This record gives sequence, structure tokens and C-alpha cells, in this order.
Amino acid sequence: MICTSIQDRSLEEIWDILDSGKVEMAEIRLDRCPLSQDEIEQLFAGSDVPLVATCRVAELMEGGLSESKASQSAEAKLISAITSGAAYVDVEMEAPAMMAKRIRREARECGTTLIRSYHDFKGTDSENALVAIVEKCHHLGGEIVKIVTTATSKEDAQRVLSLYSRFPSESLIAFCMGDEGRDSRIGCLTCGAPFSYAAISEAEAAAPGQWPVEKMAQKVYAGRNLTGQECGSLTMPSSKSFAQRAIIFASLAQGTSHLSGYTPCGDNDSAIAVAKALGAKVVEDGDTLHITGTGCSAFRKGELHTGESGFLTRLMIPLLGVLAPSPVKVTGEKTLLSRPLKGARELMDAFGVTLESEGEEAMVPLTVKGALTPAKTTISGKGGSQIVSGLLSALPLLGQDSEVYLTEPKSIPYIFITLEVLKKFGIGISADMEGGEQFAESQDWAYCDAITFRIPGGQTYKAASFKIESDWSSAANFLVAGAIFGQADIEGLDTSSLQADLSIMDILTEAGASLSQDEESGVLHVQRAPLRAFDVDENNCPDLFPITAVLASMCQGTSRIQGVKRLSSKESDRSGAIIDMLSKMGVKASVKGDTMMIEGHSLCQRLLAGKLLKGGSYTSNHDHRMVMALKVASLGADSPVTIDDEACVGKSFPSFNEVFEKYKR
Repeated sequence: MICTSIQDRSLEEIWDILDSGKVEMAEIRLDRCPLSQDEIEQLFAGSDVPLVATCRVAELMEGGLSESKASQSAEAKLISAITSGAAYVDVEMEAPAMMAKRIRREARECGTTLIRSYHDFKGTDSENALVAIVEKCHHLGGEIVKIVTTATSKEDAQRVLSLYSRFPSESLIAFCMGDEGRDSRIGCLTCGAPFSYAAISEAEAAAPGQWPVEKMAQKVYAGRNLTGQECGSLTMPSSKSFAQRAIIFASLAQGTSHLSGYTPCGDNDSAIAVAKALGAKVVEDGDTLHITGTGCSAFRKGELHTGESGFLTRLMIPLLGVLAPSPVKVTGEKTLLSRPLKGARELMDAFGVTLESEGEEAMVPLTVKGALTPAKTTISGKGGSQIVSGLLSALPLLGQDSEVYLTEPKSIPYIFITLEVLKKFGIGISADMEGGEQFAESQDWAYCDAITFRIPGGQTYKAASFKIESDWSSAANFLVAGAIFGQADIEGLDTSSLQADLSIMDILTEAGASLSQDEESGVLHVQRAPLRAFDVDENNCPDLFPITAVLASMCQGTSRIQGVKRLSSKESDRSGAIIDMLSKMGVKASVKGDTMMIEGHSLCQRLLAGKLLKGGSYTSNHDHRMVMALKVASLGADSPVTIDDEACVGKSFPSFNEVFEKYKR
């Protein structure tokens, strides 16, 4: 990325520059800009543009301050910037040790990336000396090391750029000042530097040889437009995780439920069809569903069709064990017919229900036989959360209490979505999570080893009225697109949601993206920023895997994503589909055990080094998540990307292509 150095400007002038749309990130020279402490706090707290806070002690001393006064002033300014939200703070290698130590501590606590920098205004030292300086800056706590020397020859510049063969590019910014070093300011981006520095104009260069930002942008982006700047706020569809649960529970309730915020999609249509098959009356009025339930009357049909929805199928199996007095054949369509319902047969056996189908694993079509019985038992969640959600929906309807001890729980957030929606319909279940020391300290779902559910029997579903949440799974695609290729604004998202794919915010933050939310409108804004490799566990949010893999391909370094084993029973063999997609696009990716490793490069490096993703013809494997990931990846491709089956996106987001075209413009 291009970081514009801003100096000798008032707060109002800085705001004008940041709001101009020409600056993607900026360095604020606090040693040269006449800003008060209050103004520093306003600036760094209010900017969506990633900002670097720089304040050189030597510069302040040249202005007449003593070394101790200059150090105190620089420290105060930098700490104000850090605590107010600076993305980066730059501390020169020669800064007083105690000052640097305090700034390092503040940066760590506030999540600000620490840059330790070295400048040589006279020349360029030997390669060995430069290597030693980089190592020292790392030793001094630099998460990014900035090496800037003065080049008197092309050899000087090449010697500095050779550091990229010795150190990880994502943690090094190395270039030269002077006319001979001018090209190295772009050369460092070609080598994978997180960003390089430019001036507002030729006349305002902070150092000899610095490019003006417009000329550097023309050189780097070659007229390529960044996305999302003119499209306004995007609206996401309703969460089908909430919608499907609400539709089925409303169909079981006594009375009429009113569900607003609803948007149709393939899986939601299937849930409505099931509700009607159960005997419920469903009226669609704009974005509101009015559902008059059956009060859990008996289901006397011999067959139930669940469309292509694996969740709907697993939800209904235990419920049929309560509602159906005789065997029911469950049928489906498309990819559902080839997806085994792992672990379903064993789980249902524990509650007196038999699943009959061809093969060792239960698969649709299958027949549900027997009556669900209350139990106090231990079951494994290794096969996923969906059949567990079905049990939690059905067991409260039995005459006696049940207690379920769930070991090896997967997709835990989805289980708690079930509990939350059940509560809206008057069903109460207690859940106690347990785990080791890490869980006790963090209360993070990732460290939960088991959950005990206590389920009172004799409960009834009651009608409810509420708004269905917007979908984080859909939003993740546009948030990633904005983080890589420009920006994005998304309205209507609940940042306190239980949806598992809310974790895309944590993933993007770890990757270095800039995220903020407008307090009044609630619009979530993502801004392009230097992206770095990340490590993440997606066992609880496997639907994020395709778009997270695309994100990793555009992050400098090697990212690691855990949770590969959760992908085999999705609409496609997603692990294989993702590896095939990335490999064809020219991205190095592999799987070892439960982890996918992806070698990424920044957008700037891909543009300058001729490493854009490869366009061409791709298969979606009839998987809606793969279509959306491929569309986002196409924004970084060297030629158009065509997809064999885009219609499957209607399973969760029928208007995706329309919204994507609006965003892309």
C-alpha cells in the first residue's frame, strides 16, 4: 500500500486530505504538524484511514527542545495517538530506551503495530551491517522494521532491497532516499513490503527522492480502480440460521407468529415448505412472515421433503420422532443426496429413533422410525451441531426431563442460536459449558470441551414476534472484498450476534484490516489496510472457509486455517474445492491434518510483480459459498473469471450477483 506522509498541516487540513479519497493510509508527522494533545486524540480516534504516528526526538530537538523535553513531548504525543486508535506507531532505533519501552507496552495493550526505524541520511552501509540493524530493531520489539538509507548508486539501492531475501517481507520496509533510491520506494512493494511512503506533492517530499502520491498510485495501480467507494451501504439478506429455526418453531407453536426482516432464499423456501407440510399457515407480507402454528399436532404424512438443506433435514429428524406416529421418509434434492449425515444414526439410536437408508452412514433419502424417548445420556458432537439442535428442539416436548452431556462439541455458536430462538418461542433449556484452563480464563468457545444441557419436559411452543437478524455469512464476502480491494459499508448487522460467522471481524482484525462502526447508523465500515498472514481456528465457523482462503491469498506471508475436517460434508468437498480453486489461480496451498496453509501476497506485490490471480473457467462444485468466494477472488484476477454454476448461490443469497455488481462499480 501507499502511505502518504503528512507534515506541517493543521487538523482541519489533515481531515481534508484524508477525506479526499486519494489517500489509502497516512503517516502523521507529529513532530512537524502543529497539533495539540486533544487534536491528536480526535484525529486518531476519528479516522477510518489507517494512520501511522511518527514523532522524531531529533526533529523536536532541532526545534529548540532539550533532549529530555523532546523525549517527553514525543512520548506524550505517540502514546496519545496509540490510545486513540493509531494503526501503527513508528519509534526510531535511537530513541531513549525507557521512552521506547513505555511506547512498546502501550502499543501491545492497544493493538497498535510497533515500527522500529533506522535512517541513514549520509549513505548506505554494508549488507552485513544492514542485516545487523534489522536484527537489532526486531530485538527492540519492532513488529515491522523500517530501514531507510541514502543511495548514491543503484548498487546501494539493490543492497537495501536484498534484505528481503533475508527477512520476512511482511515485517520489513526497506528502501533508499535520493534520486538513485527513488525506484526502491516502489521496489520494496514489489518485494512484499506492507507499505511504502509517498508525499502529498512533489514540493512537500519529506525526504529526497520521495514520490508524490498520485504518481506512485499510477505506477502501482496502473489505473486500477479500488472497489466500494461509490456504491453506498450494502444490505445483507436475513440470516438463514435464524430464519429456518424461527420458521419451524413458529409452525409448532400455538397462535400466530410474526417474523420481520425476512428475505427468501432456497433454504428458507424449503423451511416454509416444511412448515406448510406440518400443517402451519404461512403468509408472506413484504419482509414479514405471519405463521399460524399447529400446536405440535401429529404429522400423519408418510413423506417429508427438506429441499437441499442439510440443517433442515437434521433439525426435523428428532422432531419427527415426536410428531410422527408412524415411519416417515425424508427426501431431498441436489447436493443433499450425496452428503452423509455423519453421526446422525448413532445419536438418534440413543433416543430410540432408527434411521434407515442405504450405506453405513445415514443419507437422504432415509426413513425415520420410532418414538423419541427422554434420556440422561452422553453423546458425541464430533459429527456437528445440527442434529444436536434437532434434539434440543424435540426433547422439551416429551413428558419427562432429559439431560444430555455433549462431548467434543462442534459449531458451538449454532447450538446457542438454537437455544436463543427456542427461548423466543417459550422453550427453556440450561446449558453449562466446561473446559480446561484456557477455557476458564477466556470463556472462548474454541476451548470448550463439553456442554451439559438440562431439558425440562412437558414444554410447549408459544407464538412469538421478532425481527430476524441480517446474515454475517453473506456479509463476510463483502467485508473481505473491502479489506483487500478498497472499502465496504454494510448496514443492519448485529455486532453482538451469536452467529458464528461474526468471527470474520476478528479474522480481519488479525489480518490487519481497518474496521469501524458508526455509532448512530450502525453501519459497519471496512477499509483497505496492509494485510498480513494470520492463524485462525474455523471449527466453529466452517462456512467462512472459502472466503477466508481468498483473504489469505492476498495477505503477505503464510496463513494457517484450522478446521479442514469440518468441510467434507458441506455442499461440496469444500477442502478439495478450495485447494483446486487456489491452485488454479496460482496460489500455493496445502493441507496437513486439520490445517490448510496458504501462501499469500499483497495486492501491491501481485500488481507490480505480475502475480495477479489467474482468471479463466472455474467450477463452483454447485456450492453457494464457493460462488461467492470466486466472485471476490475475481477482483484480483488478471482476466475474467467465469463460473459454471452461479445459480446455486440462490441457496442462501439469491441477490448476491446483483449486490456484487453494485459493489464492484
